[in-house]
Amino acid sequence: MKDNLLLTHWCMIRNNQLVIDNKIDVVTENISNFAGFLKALYKKEQLSYPKFYKMDSLSKTGFLTSEKLIKESNVLDHYRKEEIGIIIFNSSASLDTDTAYQKTIQDKSSYFPSPSVFVYTLPNILVGEICIRHKIKGENAFLVSEKFDAEMILDNVASLMESGRVQACLCGWVEVLGEKYESLLFLVENASQVFEKDNKPSLHKTFTINNLNNIYYTKGD
Repeated sequence: MKDNLLLTHWCMIRNNQLVIDNKIDVVTENISNFAGFLKALYKKEQLSYPKFYKMDSLSKTGFLTSEKLIKESNVLDHYRKEEIGIIIFNSSASLDTDTAYQKTIQDKSSYFPSPSVFVYTLPNILVGEICIRHKIKGENAFLVSEKFDAEMILDNVASLMESGRVQACLCGWVEVLGEKYESLLFLVENASQVFEKDNKPSLHKTFTINNLNNIYYTKGD
């Protein structure tokens, strides 16, 4: 079954730039820190989704990556919402937001726990934000790995798609901890579906460990 799966599109956010299918879009305006970068990228992409400003940094990063990937691929036009799955990994889970929330509860003399922060102390909220935004109803999961692990991504996505429950899957890596961040999402589709609809065969890569690693380790540097 893995031989019948293709990487049809991918999107990366790293080093103050967004890369979509090898096309680099550098973001330099109004950037003083990571939060500023996310805001600048949101405006540069001319998005209109006020809920974005309430998200934590992990969700914002994954959201922006998925927005560009979904737009470029037109995946929502080719599959029913229940045929699209999402599997995302990282190494820090929601530690970035956990740390911020801890600061609001550690001092009993200045105790100000914020429900708006507490909501994001679960990493799978990122997947939920993407699903809510686009009404995606397929199987989804957020998993934790020590590092970017192409084999783990491949095995989980292939298993899901072999089940027949989804025909396309957004998958990859979204890691945020303090000012350190990187996001790489792929769109994986069944080859039979791709050949019927896609007019960009030059972008297609087989869904292999080598191709996943090649994109992660060599792009966006």
